[in-house]
Amino acid sequence: MTTSDQGAAPVAESPAPGGSSLAPAVQEPLAGDGRRAGSLAGLLMGSSVGRNLGLVVALVVLCIVGFATAGQQFTSVDNGLTILRLAAVIGVVSVGMTFVITGGGIDLSVGAIVALASVWSTTLATQAMALQYHWSVVVFAAVVVGTVCGLVNGLLIAYGRVVPFIATLAMLAAARGLAEIIAQRRTQIVKVPGFTDFFRGSVLGIPLLVIIFVLVAVIGWVVLNRTTFGRRTFAVGGNPEAARLAGIDVRRHTVALYAIVGLCCGIAAVMIVARTTTGSSTHGSLYELDAIAAVVIGGTLLSGGRGTIVGTVLGVLIFTVLSNVFTQNNLSSSAQAVAKGLIIVVAVLLQQRLARRSDAGG
Repeated sequence: MTTSDQGAAPVAESPAPGGSSLAPAVQEPLAGDGRRAGSLAGLLMGSSVGRNLGLVVALVVLCIVGFATAGQQFTSVDNGLTILRLAAVIGVVSVGMTFVITGGGIDLSVGAIVALASVWSTTLATQAMALQYHWSVVVFAAVVVGTVCGLVNGLLIAYGRVVPFIATLAMLAAARGLAEIIAQRRTQIVKVPGFTDFFRGSVLGIPLLVIIFVLVAVIGWVVLNRTTFGRRTFAVGGNPEAARLAGIDVRRHTVALYAIVGLCCGIAAVMIVARTTTGSSTHGSLYELDAIAAVVIGGTLLSGGRGTIVGTVLGVLIFTVLSNVFTQNNLSSSAQAVAKGLIIVVAVLLQQRLARRSDAGG
């Protein structure tokens, strides 16, 4: 080694006046800043704020695409209201689905329950009672039918110990079949003027159906995030056995979760009957897939334990705007289905990646 090399080595490793090495003193802050930046980015991606921000960006991009491809036809007020009306019905169902999936369950019967509730509330007997007493009889019938169906699902799953997938699949078949039997596979026309006049109205230019969706979403957010019931839902979905040991009646809570989604299906049935002025066994077709898709891309874990109402609302809007963009550009429904499928796959893969990162960080 040369004389200069021998002189350079001690300089790099010579102690600073404080007794610490100079090189680590320079390198550690830089490494610490890098680690903090990386952890901050990971925290932002894994947080609800980061996920919701990503959904907002995706929604804005879809709106830009809609404007670029359809122009003023997409940005018109009428088209905007159409998007909101379509989002309102499936949005109410999706809010209920958020509770069930957050609690570690799944419900494949929501579309069939909507159909059954719409048919039951528009039978000649129900409409005759509504004409004799008040149009709220139609609303009451739909809400009760939806809630009862949800209770049946919950009782089978919680106390009958039937797997949620099988129990709700059975309800899907039974409810759709019963709706077809009651309606005799015919479309039932609503002839209760007060009912249609009320629900097809608006407040300050905003359709009442949209206002109902907003109210359901706000109530759902409060219940899930600001009440004991919501905290218990997260606990049951995250670890049912730990929740049981903590004193939570897991079975009763599970029944309540399915009753909530049934109630939401009843409200959605009222909305779709008001929008179409009909009750039909074909109502709610594939709602279960649309609701699950909206909940998943919104950030709710399919395995349970984490859920977000805000994310679900954004997910509903993304899918509704996507469908509208395809419709405005005269693209086939098959292409829409392919696009939705790709979005769902990407959302699930992203969830898994964030979950692994969270586990590694913990």
